[in-house]
Amino acid sequence: MDTIYIVILGILLLLAGFDLVVGVSNDAANFLNSAVGSRAASRSIIIAVAAVGVVIGSSFSSGMMEIARSGVFVPAQFNFHDIMLLFLAVMLTDVILLDLFNTFGLPTSTTVSLVFELLGAAIAVAVYNMCTMGDNVVQDLGAYINSSKALAIVTGIFASVGVAFTCGIIVMWISRLIFSFHYKKTFKYLGAIWCGLALTAITYFAVFKGLKGSTLLDKELLKYLDTHLHYCIMAAFAGWTILMLFLQYIARVNILKFIVLAGTMSLALAFAGNDLVNFIGVFMAGQSSYEIAQAHVAAGGNLSDLYMGDLAKPVVADWRYLLAAGLIMVGALMFSKKARTVTETEVNLARKNGGMERFGSAPPARLLVRYTLKFAQTLTRITPAPIARFIGKRFEPLPASEDNGQAFDLIRASVNLTIAALLISLATSLKLPLSTTYVTFMVAMGSSLADRAWGRDSAVYRITGVMTVIGGWFFTAFAACTAAFVCAMVLMAGGFGGIVLMVGIVVILLVKSAIMHKNKHKKHVEELNLGNDATLRGIGIGSAELLGRVLGIYKGAIDALITENRKQLKKLRKETKEIGKELRDKKNFEIIPSLRHISPDLVDRGQLLFRVTESMQATVESLNIIVQASFSHIDNNHAGLDNEQAQELLALTEHVAKFYPELCDMLRASNYAELEQALEEATDLSEEFAESIRHHLLRGNEDESQARNSILYLNLLNETRSMIRRSYTLMKDQKELLEG
Repeated sequence: MDTIYIVILGILLLLAGFDLVVGVSNDAANFLNSAVGSRAASRSIIIAVAAVGVVIGSSFSSGMMEIARSGVFVPAQFNFHDIMLLFLAVMLTDVILLDLFNTFGLPTSTTVSLVFELLGAAIAVAVYNMCTMGDNVVQDLGAYINSSKALAIVTGIFASVGVAFTCGIIVMWISRLIFSFHYKKTFKYLGAIWCGLALTAITYFAVFKGLKGSTLLDKELLKYLDTHLHYCIMAAFAGWTILMLFLQYIARVNILKFIVLAGTMSLALAFAGNDLVNFIGVFMAGQSSYEIAQAHVAAGGNLSDLYMGDLAKPVVADWRYLLAAGLIMVGALMFSKKARTVTETEVNLARKNGGMERFGSAPPARLLVRYTLKFAQTLTRITPAPIARFIGKRFEPLPASEDNGQAFDLIRASVNLTIAALLISLATSLKLPLSTTYVTFMVAMGSSLADRAWGRDSAVYRITGVMTVIGGWFFTAFAACTAAFVCAMVLMAGGFGGIVLMVGIVVILLVKSAIMHKNKHKKHVEELNLGNDATLRGIGIGSAELLGRVLGIYKGAIDALITENRKQLKKLRKETKEIGKELRDKKNFEIIPSLRHISPDLVDRGQLLFRVTESMQATVESLNIIVQASFSHIDNNHAGLDNEQAQELLALTEHVAKFYPELCDMLRASNYAELEQALEEATDLSEEFAESIRHHLLRGNEDESQARNSILYLNLLNETRSMIRRSYTLMKDQKELLEG
């Protein structure tokens, strides 16, 4: 056996460890978000409960290991060398993609990543071999890919989106109809039965079904459970209901919190049982390949003649590897900071209250909300009034005085966890690599919709967020397949040098990602330390940079308008919108969250910082109106400014260009001694624009094209005045912030 294959196996083992850490950072949101969002317990308790589920579930994952071995490609078509490089390409690609998504806080699917990486790498190896041997790639490629099984897997994964969303809507609507938001009174009578049913369902799928894949239990016991399944289910329901009654009435325990924590554990168990293959399945398939090759060589065979058809045989994974993987996942779950970023994304989209939204507004989302509102109005008109009143009363939200700050209540959290755990456990029992990300996310979105968490003020942003996340899932499939294809081609063509190159790239990217994440967190902390004078001066420098960008775009827009340069105006419009988005994100996700937890002695400075941010946004809004109006005018092929307008506007622009550098210099130096002089200049400049407006109005225009020019010109003059006033206000606020 060549040493290179031992090295590859070692790299696979190392990458599997990295993949476990990176993958759990992404998938932790799947089983933590409901408990975290409903505040069922402290984060440490939630993680401890989830950790127990992960360790137990890891021992159920044996049957899923076949997916990595023969679920996507036909192993009999690949020799030992090809299969080892194929597996290496998959693992290298997987670590890179998952870390990339985690860094940006987007939940993605480790299952989809694995399936499409296996597909991309298998196609690359097959194409390389066929090109080398002179075969017809188009005709012969189908022999290498297990197309029917791969199609079934992919179809099942994407079908789970609709199933999970629909189940979330239906079960949540019925649950809210039964309990309402004022659920405590009804829950006294029905709570034990509700929790008993939920726990029985979880027990059936997560235990009776999940145990079939375990390597730790006796087969006779499994056979006994399967034979007496109906009695076991009835006994489980009776036992759980009695236990819930005892906890509710004797021990005075909030059994809804108990059910949420139990659901968290079962979902973590289902996740580990279904998704562990995504992290270590490739390594274990590589180890099996190595063992097959060792036996072949020991029998006198040649590795070049060894094709890996034996990988298609049933496999029983070593429970020690499964348990070790479970423990690594627990460690990642406890210490990963990136896991919190992904959790925040999902909780943010599912929360019941309004506030600042992370995502913007997309045209499809606006269209969907508009037609949904019309449909709801039609439905309301045809529903009998008594029924409509009853349903409306059940869905009345709690008053603000009773809201304890939860993203959603315990009823919704229990629905999210129970439905997601049932669907994932069912898929695991059928050996289907269901995407836990897709299921948990879409159940949460469906329950949010049914629970009327998406009000008219937030629906369009939430739907845009859901579309963004789902778009990321489809991008994952394309990116995983493409990246694995490229990586496998490099490995096949480059040999040992290709292996060194790709491993080096992975190491560099992981180190860079870790540094970027650390610096990003450090930067946020430093920027928001309002007790530090250096931080306050840094904010002033940031304001100066902003005004510099504003002036550059303004001058460029005026020049492009006069020369009727549509392409340049379009570019400047895009740049202005990007600046506006940067400022909104900074305010919504850095400044406002930090001001909620600011110390009492810094409240005044916090208020001033908020005013500085608002002045920045107001300045950019004026600039955006100027650029947008100019672009629309030229884009609609209207006549440009006449010579008199152009000359007057250029002269005024030169005055603006002299005023802004003075403001920038004061901001950079944190020296506001000339502020009064700047006020006089701003006043004089504003008066110049006012005089130009009066002069233009006295001209009088009757021609339609001149009228359009007149409207544009007056708009430009007025908004430039506003931009100057707002820039000066920014200066005053910055001065107070530094001296406050």
